[in-house]
Amino acid sequence: MRENAVRRRPVSPDCGCKAQGRGDLAATWSSDAAAPGGCGERAGGRLPVVHPMAGADGQVRCRTQAAPAATAPIIPASATGTVNRSWKYPTVPVQRRIAERTLPLIDPVAWVIDDVSVPKDGRMSVGVAPQYCGALGKRANCQVAVSVHAATDSASCALQWRLFLPREWASDTDRRTAARIPAQATHREKWRLALDMLDTLATWGMRPPVVVADAAYGTNAHLRAALDDRQLAYMLAVRADVTAHPFDAKPHTPDRNGAIGCWPQPRYRNPAPSVEALAADLGQEAFTTLTWRQGSRGALLSRFAAVRVRPAGKAVERPIRSAASAEQGWWDGILPDCWLLIEWPADSEAPTDYWLSNLPADTPIAGLVRLAKVRWRIEHDYRELKHGLGLDHFEGRSWPGWHHHVTLVTAAHAFLTEQRLVPKVSAPASPSTKSSTLSRTS
Repeated sequence: MRENAVRRRPVSPDCGCKAQGRGDLAATWSSDAAAPGGCGERAGGRLPVVHPMAGADGQVRCRTQAAPAATAPIIPASATGTVNRSWKYPTVPVQRRIAERTLPLIDPVAWVIDDVSVPKDGRMSVGVAPQYCGALGKRANCQVAVSVHAATDSASCALQWRLFLPREWASDTDRRTAARIPAQATHREKWRLALDMLDTLATWGMRPPVVVADAAYGTNAHLRAALDDRQLAYMLAVRADVTAHPFDAKPHTPDRNGAIGCWPQPRYRNPAPSVEALAADLGQEAFTTLTWRQGSRGALLSRFAAVRVRPAGKAVERPIRSAASAEQGWWDGILPDCWLLIEWPADSEAPTDYWLSNLPADTPIAGLVRLAKVRWRIEHDYRELKHGLGLDHFEGRSWPGWHHHVTLVTAAHAFLTEQRLVPKVSAPASPSTKSSTLSRTS
């Protein structure tokens, strides 16, 4: 909602877009919705945009975004807090119902972790701070939210959201009080927020087939270890400077110096090279041209290679060594292996993208490529959520208001996703418009 006064067409009580019950998101619009004044009418020459409003009875309703100024009433600027004050029930049950509704419909091949930023002015909006803003491509004053989406090549929907609180908000009592931030909400790294969402969804009986994320998340060895601990498969993009040993590299144990002192720990003889160096050593002949989907302009294809490697680094080795020492009293020094997927486009002088995956060793490379590339769908989600459904239009300042807003936007997006995926009901053939009366000829 915008703080400035806006004009909107009132929704008729007889409007056919009411969804009976919180879960019935795909209720078909009746003919009233398309009638003049209904919620399906084009307003001001633009396509209608669904604005869901949840009442105390849990029903979801829709209304158009714009209307002629001469016929629409004026909503004062004080309406910014309407959602905050009128929604008296928690958002979590609504989010759970949306997830329960959309997951079977989408039948995702992966869950995608990502984040979205919204530029902001001032310093009182909840979570706002100078930080990297993806929407602007630079450091700026903004809010950042982490999300988990269920995705296929043809559809996707957000399942969970977490608002990122920068470190400065953890101890700013005045701003926390003004924004009504609960005491348990504090600064947590974005990758930890992503794990929190996966854990919440797990308590609802929902488990991802594969977790996909970009290099901002995949480069973090702690996230990869946490997904391994939860026995979750992943396909995570990583930066070119991430290090890994070749699959056939073996650690050795140095000789002990003298009869006293600790036994030396096993170690690899050579430092782990970067994935960029490993890719360069393969040579172009190791890459195969593969198509991962059909785009609007034809097949999308590139050259890929997949090899087994052993990711390295202190963040990788320390938890493995600790777990092995606690369980059996020693560690053999062997790092676990996983897939390294590399993309080297034909028009590029060097490889451009890298992914690590713990999928089984017999996974075909075509399956790896499809999962690595499914993340494109989330960018489509964010465009629709922002430009069509007003994800970035909320100008309230409170923690509850922000969560109410994103929950309603998610419900609207789930509704539209269902409308696109649910098969259309077959209708009888329309009567012929040809006149049955013979025309007169002169």
